[in-house]
Amino acid sequence: MLLVFKAKGNPMRDKIEAVLDEIRPTLQADGGDVEFIDYNTDSGIVLVRMKGACGNCPMSLMTLKQGIEARMKAAIPEVRSVEQI
Repeated sequence: MLLVFKAKGNPMRDKIEAVLDEIRPTLQADGGDVEFIDYNTDSGIVLVRMKGACGNCPMSLMTLKQGIEARMKAAIPEVRSVEQI
């Protein structure tokens, strides 16, 4: 079941956005960015969109898994995976 957390003030969305806000300056320094899309409460999967230079960078999968996902899982135990759309 995919639940959309578009409304501000949702505790899980706020946690996810806080982690992304920590990572975002590093991505933006290289001309990229990341956008939160959704969170699946059943599977623990966070969906994001890699933007700018990160959108077509050959290293974006490594950035996603070893950077964003690792930080997200360390900060939010409910998150099992971060995937890009």
